[in-house]
This record gives sequence, C-alpha cells and structure tokens, in this order.
Amino acid sequence: NGGLTVAFFIFFMFMTPHPNTPIATFDTVWIFLAAAPVYAMMLSAVAYGLMLYFAFNHLRLLAWNIREYRLFRQTASYSNVIKGNNEITLMTIPLTLTMTINVMFVLGAMLVPGLWNIVEYLFPFAFLAFLATGIYSLSIFYRFYSKLLIKGHFKHSMNNSLSQMLSSFTFAMNAVGFAAPAAMSENRLIVPLAAFFAIFFFAVATLLATKNLILGFHAMMAQGISREGSASIWILIPILTLLGITAIRLNHSFHFLFSTHGDPTFYFVLCSSFISLQFFFGLLGFITMRQNNYFPEFIHGISTNADNEHIAKNPASYALICPGVAFWVFGMFFLDKALIQPDLLTLFSLPYFILLLPLLFVLVQTVRVNWKLNKRLLQ
Repeated sequence: NGGLTVAFFIFFMFMTPHPNTPIATFDTVWIFLAAAPVYAMMLSAVAYGLMLYFAFNHLRLLAWNIREYRLFRQTASYSNVIKGNNEITLMTIPLTLTMTINVMFVLGAMLVPGLWNIVEYLFPFAFLAFLATGIYSLSIFYRFYSKLLIKGHFKHSMNNSLSQMLSSFTFAMNAVGFAAPAAMSENRLIVPLAAFFAIFFFAVATLLATKNLILGFHAMMAQGISREGSASIWILIPILTLLGITAIRLNHSFHFLFSTHGDPTFYFVLCSSFISLQFFFGLLGFITMRQNNYFPEFIHGISTNADNEHIAKNPASYALICPGVAFWVFGMFFLDKALIQPDLLTLFSLPYFILLLPLLFVLVQTVRVNWKLNKRLLQ
C-alpha cells in the first residue's frame, strides 16, 4: 500500500508542471487544476483519492503489523525464524519503515499548502529518520550474517528462490531515501552527507544483489525453484527501480555540489538498461509462475493440490505487488528522463500514450491483485 501511494503520486510528478520545485506539490497541482479542463480535474481527483486511500491503508496495516510483531517475538516460531535462513525476512521491518517515511513525505508535499517554502527545515529531520532506519537495517543484517559466518548454518538446499535478495531490497530503499534530500536540498551540509550515505547503501545493495543472485540461481537451477517463493524472481524489479532512481537523484545532487550538468546520454543509457533488465526478469518470472501454477493458487486461492490448501494463503504472495509498482514508477522515469527531456518524445503525444499503455496495464493489474490478496488474506 505504501508503494501504491507513491504510484499514484507519480501521475502528478510527471504529468503536471512544477517548474520551481523538484517534485509536484499541493501548490503546483492547485495552479494546474485552476486552469485545467473538467476531465483533467476528474482524473486528478481519482488519483488523489487513490493516493490517500492507499496511504491510509499503509499506515493502518503498519500499526497492526507492529502490534502483531511484538506478540510474534514471544512465540517459539520467532525463535525458529532467527535460527535459520528466514531471519533475513526481518529486514522487511526497516524496509517498511523507510517506505513509510517516503509516504509521509509524499502526503506532506501533496496535502500541505506552502510546505516547500519551509522544506529546508524538514530535510535534516528526514535525514535523521533515514539514518535511523539505515542503522536498523545494518543491525539486522550484521546480526544475521555474523551468526552465519561464525556457525555456518546457512542451508543452501533451502535457498532455491531469491528471498535472500530482501537485504538488497532494504539497502536499496535506504539508498533512495538518502538520495531524496541529496537531490532536493540546497543545504551545503545535508547534501554531501545524504549523498555519501546514498552511495554507501547503493554500493552495499549492489554487492549483495550480485552475491545473492548467483547463489539463488545456483540453488534454483540445481533443485528447482521453491513454489511458494516463485514471486521472488520479480524482486529484482523494485531493486532496479530504487537503484535507478538513486542514481538519477545523485546526479542532481552532483549538479548542486560540483556544478556539473546531467548528460542526456547518461539518462538514456541508465534508464534503458534498467528497464530492459526489469522487462527481462519480469518475463522470466511470469513464465516460471505460469508454468508452476502459482497464479491460480496464490492469488485466486484455487488449490492445485489437495494437500497444499494452506499454502494458498501465504502472505509471501504480497511480493507480487512491489514489482508492479516499481515497473510503473521506473517506466515513468524512463519516459521522462530518457525520452521527453532530450526531446525524443513529446508529452501527451500519440507515441507517448502508446508507450504509456503497457505501464498503465501493469499498474491496473497490480491494484487488482492487491485488492484480491487483501480480500483473501486480511479479511
């Protein structure tokens, strides 16, 4: 739900003018709507409503999950989790908290008039919040990996998915978080500090992604993919989106720090490379999940094996949501940075809408799957 909040903010980010601010804000959207035709007002109202709906759901479920996690820590199941490969799943906690900071940033920008006039006073607090979640991420990671290095109890036979990529996903989220004040602030202290930490987490996420990709595919090709972990193939899509946006934001921060100007070639090569990899792994994951009947069972709850009915309500199915959101978000960055800004494509032209259609299709399907999973798993 946090990702879907950002997904609907992206409409305003890339389809409404905001010449004096790096992102769309309440003030820029208000100016746009004051002169917009009726259909644009209606579409904006829908996007605003969905953005607020998913933000509310994100915060509601965050509170519920925090309460449930406190109870879970007192059970034997928690003790089993921290003794094996699945301890890496605890990194979803700082991942979610960092996403929450981004959600609050979006809500502030889109709901509070004049917020950008005082945003420089807010960036230090945002930096400290991202620093806290970054330290939390590292503490979970070091605790897990130090035990592995000392005791050596990692079970490669149970690593036949890309679930270990959660560490890369979390660190990439830390990176893109720090990259926000690095790109948008004009404070000579905040920008270099935020840029450094963004680069730090970018490098760590890239290193771990390379390692986990090799180990994960080695195990999958030797034993076959874990059926319930099939969606993990798509985890590369949000990782690539976060790293790509981090690189774009860092390039903006370098313009402020070193008076360098972004080269259109950089944006075209970066965005084209990343969205190509997303499409490649997206298709690979889709074919894999279709062939092992993942979609009927894990989305629709139609068990293909009477002995595995309990698997059909696996919360890991929510791993399908982030890739759809990430593909939509980076697709919009691709259209804007790689095609529109270098004048290879005109905004709202026929070719623009043709390229936009597959991105919209993925977003609609993602919302649809999210609704189905909420209905099956949460109600």
